[in-house]
Amino acid sequence: MAVVSPVPVPGPVPGESVLTESDASLLFGGARTAYTFTDEPVTDAQLRAVHELAKWAPTAVNAQPLRVVAVRSAAARERLLPCLPSGNREQAAGAPLTLICAADRSFAESLPRLHPRGERYQRLLEEGGAEMRAQWARASALIQTAYVIQAIRAVGLAAGPMNGDDAEALATEFFAGQDVEVLLVINVGHPGPDAYQERNPRLPFEEVYQVL
Repeated sequence: MAVVSPVPVPGPVPGESVLTESDASLLFGGARTAYTFTDEPVTDAQLRAVHELAKWAPTAVNAQPLRVVAVRSAAARERLLPCLPSGNREQAAGAPLTLICAADRSFAESLPRLHPRGERYQRLLEEGGAEMRAQWARASALIQTAYVIQAIRAVGLAAGPMNGDDAEALATEFFAGQDVEVLLVINVGHPGPDAYQERNPRLPFEEVYQVL
């Protein structure tokens, strides 16, 4: 089997893009998953800036079901590490901040504050049942989580997203009493030595898109 060489990154910015080359590199082509971090902390101002950017993610009926626990203290990190796969613990242990991102399946409670027809959608979701509410929460919160990753990069930090493999343990430990599905864990900080792995190739347009 032929080995595909990694594509150099960042590549040329498409002429149709309204981003500068440096912006496109920061957010897309040049962005990488970080595996090590320095000891420099992530400030409250930076964390709030991430939210202020990411909060504009599109969600179904403006529901905004994403809920985040920001793990910063040593005590909270001690609770976090046993909930992670052994291969991910070292990364989380070395990050100054770790975000646990979850979808709140009771998001409909907030709809009257967030949408002019919120009460109507509350009734629709109640009639649709738990599975419908879970599907809506998951789809929208995943979009919001992707925006969080981009916002982390936009404020000059590095993101190291990881699957929340033991989602139940994470939910029990950090979202007690809440009806949530943990989706992703994101380490955040300034990249440390050898933070990045070699860039792997991406699928071309023709393998991803069908134009009908």
